[in-house]
Amino acid sequence: MSWRLRVVHDTGFAYNAPVTSSYNEARLTPRSDNRQNVIVNRVETIPATRSYRYTDYWGTAVTAFDLHAPHEELEVSGSSVVETDTGPGDIEHVGWEAFGDPRIVDRFDEMLTNTEYVPRSRQLASVAKRLAKGLSPDEAVIAVCRYVHEEMQYVPGTTGVHSSAIDAWKERSGVCQDYAHLTLLMLRSLGIPARYVSGYLHPNRDAVINETVEGQSHAWIDAWTGAWWGYDPTNDIPINEQHVSVGIGRDYSDVPPLKGIYTGGGATDLDVLVEITRLA
Repeated sequence: MSWRLRVVHDTGFAYNAPVTSSYNEARLTPRSDNRQNVIVNRVETIPATRSYRYTDYWGTAVTAFDLHAPHEELEVSGSSVVETDTGPGDIEHVGWEAFGDPRIVDRFDEMLTNTEYVPRSRQLASVAKRLAKGLSPDEAVIAVCRYVHEEMQYVPGTTGVHSSAIDAWKERSGVCQDYAHLTLLMLRSLGIPARYVSGYLHPNRDAVINETVEGQSHAWIDAWTGAWWGYDPTNDIPINEQHVSVGIGRDYSDVPPLKGIYTGGGATDLDVLVEITRLA
């Protein structure tokens, strides 16, 4: 059964001296694809700016804006109404032999490549190979996600926004970003194309209609085993109506909600609030 969700994502910056100019990108617009449909979306700033939108290389909607009047605070707000559904139905899964096909390797090269966040690890590659033994590729994806879920503890503060999958694995703890990066590392070591997905998660499976709750910025993975489909290793569940996807890429660096550069005073305070309401 589909859901209709309203998501409001507010981010506030405070500076210790006036900022004279800034150039920014916001990835706060949910995707329209075969699982979800965006009904309304707007991205606004205080102070007000002129902005333009484009779709980046990975297919994520970006709102770009710059501000050249001195300011000591900046607020960026993204507001959306989205209809979501479960993941795709039956897909034609491929066998392991497909991942050795040069055409497949070339087609998904960027989602098989190691990155700073998703480096190579012989240890984790060996674990992934053991988990996948005797399983089909789609079964291996779930086995790897489940392993990451069971081996990791969700502990905010043990890792940072720049921590790699290896950093999180050493601590055996982290947040959704780390769960996703670890899963990507292991799946890519098996030759399974896998990508990072950013978005939001309604925390209550039995959400009350029109009740606004504190939501979560969230991250999970998509794997390709004949078609793209998603799984949430942090919660060990398939992607469902609770998930609102925003950005896709190789890792977190391709999908941060906000990034930019500025001249002037340094940032002294950051406040982020996500509210989510099930409308239907």
